[in-house]
Amino acid sequence: MPEDKEYSYEVVREGSDVILKVNYENVLSPPSIEEDPVCMSRTINMLLEAGKVTKLIFQQKRDFEYDFDQVQIIQEIASLYNKFVKNRDLMTFLLAKDNPASKSRQALLQKFVYSIMKKDPLGAYVLIRRERREQEHILESDPNNVDKETIQEFARVLDHMLDEFEATALIKLAQPYVMGYKLGDRSIYKKLFHPTIKPDFMFTKLMASYPQEGEVLANYSIANTDVTIFELPGSVNYLYHIVPPEFKLTEAKYDLLDTARSIMAEHKPTRSEFVNPALMREVFYNVGHDLIEELANKQDVRLRLKEIDELAEILVRYTVGFGLIEILLNDPQIQDISINSPMGNISMFIVHGEFGDCKTNIIPTASDGESWATKLRLMSGRPLDEANPILDTELELPTVRARIAVISPPLNPSGLAYSWRRHRIKPWTLPLFIKYKMMNPLAAGLMSFIVDGARTILVAGTRSAGKTSLLGSLMVELMRRTRIITVEDTLELPSDALRKFGYNIQPLKVAAALSKGSSEVPADEGIRSTLRLGDSALFVGEVRSTEAKALYEAMRVGALANVVAGTIHADSPYGIYDRVVNDLGVPKTSFKATDIALVANPIRSPDGIHRWRRVTQITEVRKFWEEDPLRENGFADLMKYDATTDELQESEVLINGESEILKAIAGNVKEWAGNWDAVWDNVLLRTKIKERVVKAAAQTGDDNLLEAGFVIVANDEFHKISERVREEVGALDSDRIYFEWESWLKTALTKKKFL
Repeated sequence: MPEDKEYSYEVVREGSDVILKVNYENVLSPPSIEEDPVCMSRTINMLLEAGKVTKLIFQQKRDFEYDFDQVQIIQEIASLYNKFVKNRDLMTFLLAKDNPASKSRQALLQKFVYSIMKKDPLGAYVLIRRERREQEHILESDPNNVDKETIQEFARVLDHMLDEFEATALIKLAQPYVMGYKLGDRSIYKKLFHPTIKPDFMFTKLMASYPQEGEVLANYSIANTDVTIFELPGSVNYLYHIVPPEFKLTEAKYDLLDTARSIMAEHKPTRSEFVNPALMREVFYNVGHDLIEELANKQDVRLRLKEIDELAEILVRYTVGFGLIEILLNDPQIQDISINSPMGNISMFIVHGEFGDCKTNIIPTASDGESWATKLRLMSGRPLDEANPILDTELELPTVRARIAVISPPLNPSGLAYSWRRHRIKPWTLPLFIKYKMMNPLAAGLMSFIVDGARTILVAGTRSAGKTSLLGSLMVELMRRTRIITVEDTLELPSDALRKFGYNIQPLKVAAALSKGSSEVPADEGIRSTLRLGDSALFVGEVRSTEAKALYEAMRVGALANVVAGTIHADSPYGIYDRVVNDLGVPKTSFKATDIALVANPIRSPDGIHRWRRVTQITEVRKFWEEDPLRENGFADLMKYDATTDELQESEVLINGESEILKAIAGNVKEWAGNWDAVWDNVLLRTKIKERVVKAAAQTGDDNLLEAGFVIVANDEFHKISERVREEVGALDSDRIYFEWESWLKTALTKKKFL
């Protein structure tokens, strides 16, 4: 590392990368090749000394990294500068001409190279091009100029230099913008150079600058984080761009965080601490809060309490937390996060609720990946190694939950890769799905009726269809007096949230289908154990393997007693049959224990860019078929998605009262037995109530009315009023029930008497 230079540097090798690391600590201004001509000039000098590199990192309070493509652009200019300087004929040829005009041209040529090229190569190119036009103009205006030969020679040199410049990536990329270029204008460089930035206390890199050519489609805030969605020219992927609070701090605050993290890093959390992540975060927050306050006092940095709170939150994210991942997970619009290997050069990708697949400006590093993997191993108690290259687990943060899949070598030869599926802390509800058009009010009313009828339900769909969310919303429809047991290998169903609302609920955690060497109970044994736990509704997170047979045992045993429901990957009722019978080996006769198939699938726009979640079918499974339910009309659609109206439409089977499942439910209720009109009337009553809740939320501007806290209370009131009306008039009078429920709603909205 040169010590006599104003900027010291070193060249290091990290894997296949050759990295030029520049010490910028003593420089007052932030490093910027694109904005600072001095920084660009010194960078070219360092590249001339260091030789070929693949990355350039300026180290200040933050690391500013230029990737391979950007380094190649500036390295080409350094090589071209060296080529010009070493060409003695080029740089001195006119000095042999003993006349003032030649010496003036030579001085001009040397100015272009020595004085301008390293600071502003684009400016040097433009000036050379302008000078070439000037020489051409001189000859055209005076063909018999006495200095004609020297002018022509000078023009040939300029042509040679222009050819060399135009062969570089910088000039090729800048060509669309050079018209009218003014010397000293750095705006074109800003289009070409975009360093990723990483504060000292974190591993993740962030491309903080906004894309020069991007069109802003939307912007909003998540806590203190700015989110902007860009459409980029020539790309079908939108850019999801964030500027989190940790990238908007003063240098003094960076110092505090860096020092605090170094101190706290001396404590390595143990497995026992990770057993209770919420408590661990609270402890680290309190310790970090006190530490930052103490450091600020020692360094005479004045901070308000709010600022200390913010720094403590950031500190937790980068000690026991998951860094910028946590900010993404707190965006309610984000559904999925993908992190591909090798980490360090590839941006994260997300699936956005409104804009679909988006590239982000976040680049996680290999250090991020290793840190997350260690934490997830400790939190889950599950292995992630050569013998177990897949880890399936969950993460619960203060305001959000996520399901995480990790793959590692040897399955993934290039390192660690991650998939994060975001789940709300609050349970989804049928009114919420109505608002977001995943289903219409009639579908919600119908499913409410079916759940109350204690039927067996399989929620099917492709990946990211919203299956688990739908299953959770059905749990909300159960009365709180019903005991619920959930069985999952990764805890995604809203068991904890429902328990806080007073539900009698017992979650069971079983071994993942792909896990080996785990002490966890296999899924099929977990399901069978529920049959010994008394009368309960059973909800199975996902049916993937041998647990399918156990689930159907539970369906047959629990039929007509309580709801038995689960999710499965399939895109249609027959797809469910094919998966269950042909893939998972459930006997055909057992499959008939399925009453309802609730199918959800993503709906795409014609251009393929946008997609929306929709329930596409509500189908009953009939019992009279022998070999093939599809050929023998074993499936009867109650409702089916109509693309022209973008909603579910009721079928003739439903309208005409030909549903065997609904009639079977009615057969167990004195007031409904043999009376289809009464059944249909009750479905419409439930529909009307769901629709009214959605309208109330819209009218009051209070979306809390759509959340589980209020929906559960509203459902309870519906059941209590129904029972009271039945006792008083001897029938479930829908008009009276709705009248009394509506009266309750008005009172509740006035007094805010709900959870």
